Amino acid sequence: MKINWGTGIVIAFIGFISFIMYFIITMNVDDKYDHDLVTEDYYAEELEYQKDIDKLENAKELEENITYKKTAEGLIIQFPEAIDIKKITGKVFLYRPSNKHLDFDTAISLSKPTLLIPDNRLVDGRWNIKIDWQYNGISYLFKESINY
Repeated sequence: MKINWGTGIVIAFIGFISFIMYFIITMNVDDKYDHDLVTEDYYAEELEYQKDIDKLENAKELEENITYKKTAEGLIIQFPEAIDIKKITGKVFLYRPSNKHLDFDTAISLSKPTLLIPDNRLVDGRWNIKIDWQYNGISYLFKESINY
């Protein structure tokens, strides 16, 4: 049987459509290709974005901002020493972009100007750290992407 150019075009279209359907089905069914949203409640967080911008601006006005360093014990977060640490409240959020099951947050409770995140809570790789804290009624925000 001889295949003419019209039959060849139809076979090419059928092959292409079959490939696309295979690709779509594989991406929807296979858990390996399942990707989560950055946050579950995306739209509500979008409305809070201006507040975060204001908090970041407040943090820029500080003489000394939050710093961090990796040690053998874990991640040490250093708060400004010029302020009264007993008046600091807030939360530390650690977000792992590659695995939402590793995400966690912890309340800020300080007896000295440092906060230790234990090494056993952090696996190697990229983390987004967000420290939302208040001091004397003013809110501050520290955001950083770190490689641990």
